[in-house]
Amino acid sequence: MKNFCSVKDVENVAQLVEEAIALKNSNIGDGKTVGLVFFNSSLRTRLSMQKAAQNLGMNPIVMNMKEGGWSIEFEEGAIMNSNSQEHVKDMARVMSQYCDIIGVRAFADGKSREGDYEEKVLNAFVQYSTVPVISLESATLHPLQSLADLITIKQQGIKKPKIVVTWAPHPRPLAQAVINSFLEWVKKIEAEVVLTHPKGYELKEEFTAKIEVNYNQEEAFKGADFVYCKSWGSYKDYGKHIGDNNDWTVTQEKMNLTNHGKFMHCLPIRRNVVATDEVIDNSLVYQQAANRVLSAQVVLKKLIEKGY
Repeated sequence: MKNFCSVKDVENVAQLVEEAIALKNSNIGDGKTVGLVFFNSSLRTRLSMQKAAQNLGMNPIVMNMKEGGWSIEFEEGAIMNSNSQEHVKDMARVMSQYCDIIGVRAFADGKSREGDYEEKVLNAFVQYSTVPVISLESATLHPLQSLADLITIKQQGIKKPKIVVTWAPHPRPLAQAVINSFLEWVKKIEAEVVLTHPKGYELKEEFTAKIEVNYNQEEAFKGADFVYCKSWGSYKDYGKHIGDNNDWTVTQEKMNLTNHGKFMHCLPIRRNVVATDEVIDNSLVYQQAANRVLSAQVVLKKLIEKGY
């Protein structure tokens, strides 16, 4: 792969998962640097990328744009006589001289669906960088998290599992990146996938194509081997809070409907809103978080091997 921004950059997902699990620390990254650009907050992504890079012998450099960076302009041909101090084309080209790989984290702003789905920030780095670019979560996708999720599912050893992807309540409308990405990736493995959410929280059709949708959460949970939980905002009524639906919180009573199902969530999670303490404390969430190191390691290794 040349970049790592979505599942479309991966030739063989099953092989990548196997390689991630098998990969041990190596010195393949000796003398190489990965620059990690954060336009938004992070815990697991920041730490797992730094640890993965160090495990491979790489030098990670972190740039927190809110705390130490210039205000960046993204419009081509902009007359920069206002707040922006540096153009992304200059930033990306300079960083390409310092770094062998660039990782970029830039969330959706939730104001414009069209603007967010254009992926202006990530695509600008892909366009102007002369080194490979990794998405550390963009406005619409989170491929490193999805790869870690598939690794976690693979480690449970269940052949063709039933995976229920469920919406959960949240005090504000969230971006669709994690759930869009998971649905893209989970289609690449042998699994029965059921998506459940209240009416009005439909996602963009390209992500839900060929996936069963059930608006009855408890019915969907029956027989599930995994329950993948995430809050997201409506695609149709983008950026709007269209209802509390507090009865969609994942409880132990609902998990008891599954086939001894394992609860999954990308974290951070609002306890006793998205899911109850009992569900979270007996889940795979920490294994998923640990596997973020494995997903980052294998992606870095692949990009280094390609030698772009």
